[in-house]
This record gives sequence, C-alpha cells and structure tokens, in this order.
Amino acid sequence: MLETTKVKQLDKVVIRFSGDSGDGMQLVGNLFSNLSAFIGNGISTFPDYPAEVRAPKGTLSGVSGFQVHLGKGVYTPGDKADVLVAMNPAALKVNVKNIKKNAVVVFDTDSFLKSDLEKALFTTDDPFTELGLGSVQQVPVPMTSMVKHAVEGTGLDAKAALKSKNMFALGLICWLFDRPLERAIHMLQNKFGKKPSVLEANVKVLTDGYNYGNNIHASVSTFRIEGQVTKPGIYTDINGNKATALGLVAAAEKAKLPLFLGSYPITPATDILHELAKLKELNVKTVQAEDEIAGICTSIGASFAGTLAATTTSGPGLALKSEAIGLAVMAELPLVIVDVQRGGPSTGLPTKSEQTDLLQALFGRNGESPVVVLAAATPTDCFDMAFKASKIALEHMTPVILLTDAFIANGSSAWRIPNPDEFPDIKPNYVKPEMLEKGWKPYLRDEKTMVRYWAVPGMEGFMHRLGGLEKDYNTSAISTDPVNHQKMVDARKAKIENVVADVPDLKIMGDPSADLLAVSWGGTLGHMLEAVEEMNAAGKKVALVHFSYLNPLPKNTEEVLKKYKKVVVCELNDGQLAGYLRMKIDGLCHLNKLNKVQGQPFKVEELTECFTKLLEE
Repeated sequence: MLETTKVKQLDKVVIRFSGDSGDGMQLVGNLFSNLSAFIGNGISTFPDYPAEVRAPKGTLSGVSGFQVHLGKGVYTPGDKADVLVAMNPAALKVNVKNIKKNAVVVFDTDSFLKSDLEKALFTTDDPFTELGLGSVQQVPVPMTSMVKHAVEGTGLDAKAALKSKNMFALGLICWLFDRPLERAIHMLQNKFGKKPSVLEANVKVLTDGYNYGNNIHASVSTFRIEGQVTKPGIYTDINGNKATALGLVAAAEKAKLPLFLGSYPITPATDILHELAKLKELNVKTVQAEDEIAGICTSIGASFAGTLAATTTSGPGLALKSEAIGLAVMAELPLVIVDVQRGGPSTGLPTKSEQTDLLQALFGRNGESPVVVLAAATPTDCFDMAFKASKIALEHMTPVILLTDAFIANGSSAWRIPNPDEFPDIKPNYVKPEMLEKGWKPYLRDEKTMVRYWAVPGMEGFMHRLGGLEKDYNTSAISTDPVNHQKMVDARKAKIENVVADVPDLKIMGDPSADLLAVSWGGTLGHMLEAVEEMNAAGKKVALVHFSYLNPLPKNTEEVLKKYKKVVVCELNDGQLAGYLRMKIDGLCHLNKLNKVQGQPFKVEELTECFTKLLEE
C-alpha cells in the first residue's frame, strides 16, 4: 500500500530545468511558467542559454537552463533552486552552484551512464558524492527508457520520440507542485495541433511523467504554492521581448498611426521582429533588412512618411546604427530604438545578460546628438516603457533609445492584459494649416518646448525634404554658419531637456530613514528590491531608488542622491551609471560602486553582503 502524499505549503519556490542545448529546457520552463501564472502564482523566470549553442552533446559548455521562481512576493528568478531537474551529468555539475544544500534533484538515470559521466569530466561513478551533494534529496528516474516505452505505437522514430523526454520531466514536476495537467495538455494542443503524432507522443509522455510521480510519492514531498492577491483581470505569462512588441503596437493604436519596424535579426532582440511580423492585421509592417544600417534607415524613411517607426538591435548593432541615429537627431524625426543589451564587446556573449550599452546610448554618436534614453526594469515593464518611449518620440520629435537586456527580454513574469482605455492618448506635434499663411518652414518649432512641427507627406502645402546637413534655424535651408550651428545644437539639446516635464520624480523604496541608499537601473530592480527588503527585515536600514529615465534624469535626482550619507550604484557593467551621475551632479564623493560582468544577473546574497559591509564601514 502506498503512503499518503506529504504536502508542504510554501510561499515561494525556485525550480531549475537543465539539460543539453536542444533538450527543450526553455520550452518546458515556459510551459510550467504559463501554468503557474494561470493559477495565480507570481512568477519570475531566467532562461540561461549556453554560450556555445552547438557544443557536443553531454558536455559542460552546452548546458542550457531555465529557472522559474513562483509564489508570493516574487521579484527575481531566485538565487538558488529548491528543485533541480538534471537531464544529464553535465547539467548536474554546472548547476552545483545554483542549488540549495537540501534541494530536490530529479535526474534521468538512463543518462548517467559511465560514458555520460566521462563527457561531463567526472572522475568517479558517483557524481553526487564527488560534487559534495550528500544532503540533497535524490529522485532517480529512468526517463529515457520510460519515454521510449510510452511512445510505442505513435509512429515516431526513436530520435523524434526522445525529443519528448522533457515532457516527462514536466509531468513529474506538475505532480510535484500540484499543477493542473489539463491546462498543460491544452497548451500542447495549441503548440503541436498541426502535428497529430507529435502531439499524441507529448501528451502521452506528459501524462506518464505525472502518473510516475503519483506512484512514487512516498519518496518525496509534494508542494502547494500560495497564489498572490492580484488586480482583477486576465493574466498570462509574458517575456520582455513580446511585451516590448505589444507596447509598440499599443502606442501606434493610441497615436492612430501604422507601426513600422525595420530591423536586422540579432540575438537577443530577434524575437521582437518575429512577434511584430505576426501582427499584420493590426496595421504593422516589418522589414527584415540585410544589415543593421539598412534596418534603421528604412525606419527613418518610414518616420518621415508619417508612421510610428522603430528598430531593434543589441549592442554591436547599436554601434553600427550610430550614424543613422545621428541623422534622425538632426532631421528631428520620431524613432524608437530598442537595444536588448548583451554581454561583452564585439560579438561578445550573445546569449548572456549585462548592462553594457548605457554610455553608448547616451554618447555613442558623432557631434552633439542627444537622444532620450529609457530603461525597462522587468519583463512586463517592457510593455509600459515601449509605450512611453513611443509617446515621447512622437510628441517630442526625437529618437528615443529603450534599453532592455537579455535577462528581462528572455525572462518572463505574470502580466495582466491591460484595457486600452487605461493608456494615455498620444498626440504628435503635427503642423497646422494656418502655419502656411505665416510662412511655414520644415524646422519651425514650438518655441516653448523646442519641438519641431511634423509635416507628413501628403499634407497639402507642406511639401519638403530633409537631409543630413545642418539647417538654418529660421529658413531651414542648408547652413554652414558657425553661429547658426551653435543655435541649432542648443535647440536640439533644449528639446531633450524639456522632456523632463514628462519624467516622474524618483521614488524612495525601503527604509526612508536609512543612511545607505542603493541605486539601480534597468533589469537589476528585482534583485535590488529583494535585497533591500531582506536588509530591512533584519533591522538594517537601507533605501532604494531606481532609474527608468536616464536622459533626461528625473528633476529630483540631485536632491535624492545628496540626501544620504552613503550611496552605492549597483550595475552589471564596470560602473557606467555611477560615472554618468558623477558627471551630471557635482559633489557625489560619497558614491560607491558594485559591479559585475559575468553575463549573469546579481544574486541577492551578493547585494546584501555589499550593503552590510558599507553599513559597517
């Protein structure tokens, strides 16, 4: 007789799926995340792609991972996992540093043979002892052989059948965490509905994995994760790239404009192009260009033609687009440039996350070429910031660079699908017919905001052309006069500075009476917030301020930063925001830095150690 299942009630838990690149870890992680969001859990995910995507099977350099943190009060994907699903020895070895001492480790015994251990550079036949994992709860499962048995009669060959092994792991984890199997099957139907044999095999393997867990329940506890109180509405799991794409679409709808994206595929930004290419029915046009320069130049042309124009890229692509961005600055056209940052110079670490491009976004162009720079903080925030970037671009007639990063672009969280009525209207600064009577010129601008009026081709009487050469402030004709050049530079600078009217003030989180202020920007927010809350709970006074607007900076930036005895700026780079703040604000001698360039997000533990040390100094 089987023992009754032990059920543990938890507020939150961290699960990590890991195996070879191609083992479907990202798919199974996304499916499990969707299931969790559907039943009301807060979630945060971290897809951890291998740097060497085509590494030999079973080797350390080809390990792919997907980590999901779910429950209440979830801000990050979690430092270390409570449960690890290891599809091979390499996955176990690579993830030793990513699991807790008492973690549950589910592993495929059929993939832990002598040859597999040797590929992962084990020197003994006992990998758990060799790695010092005596305290973990081992759940050995003969996945491969059970999957082969499960798909007999489905018509799939052995190679194709084994691709469904990840579904066995998903079924087992669904049992372990009390996820609804019916919902998982529904998701598989949506994904594989056009391939009946593949669908049948995956559903069969998923169900067998769940039933296997149900029949070995005496060996490990099951877990029930608390849901979190949420705002009423329809929720889904969404990653940052998809959220960015939808934010651009929402902005175009509010502005009553078509959306145009000219882009060259580049990791990790390509999915934005893919998402928008699916939305032709929403008046979205996409061009997959042959190179980065062509991509942005088509977008500049589309902007001149009167559309909401955008381009997407990553750091190396932003460098290539720099001249064209300067052209858009000089032409004073609305343009959204989404830069999904990744690690390293040149081609670097395309699958890894860092905050590499802040200084490039601020200053990476010839001449005096200021643009508005924003940064998204979470996967769902990508939607809001893409909308805001579009609104600023259209209403202030300027290029806007939106910085995301690989961590939030590929990661996901639970998102309440918004009502379009919740969004503010977008009102481009169009020319008015009466301007013709006063002698309209292309560079006529609102003298209060310094925003150039937008004449869209086809408006009767407003025929014009723009080029890359400097124009006269009054006549809009080409000018090489040095005094006029100064005036135009000053006008464009003032236009960007005036955007501060649309920038909200910085808000202090954590303990307002703290002596130490932690500063974050972009995708580090979740880890910083969790670290500050942990410090405050321990009676250590730390406050947090987060920058979403980087140029122009919020009006109260200097006031906030000078209010505290110590300030520490934490970044996944070598100190770009810290240097920028010192440049913009005199007297920040109390500013400290915490920097990391390992292609990985901060761990909360790293942050709390830094904060504790600074408080003790």
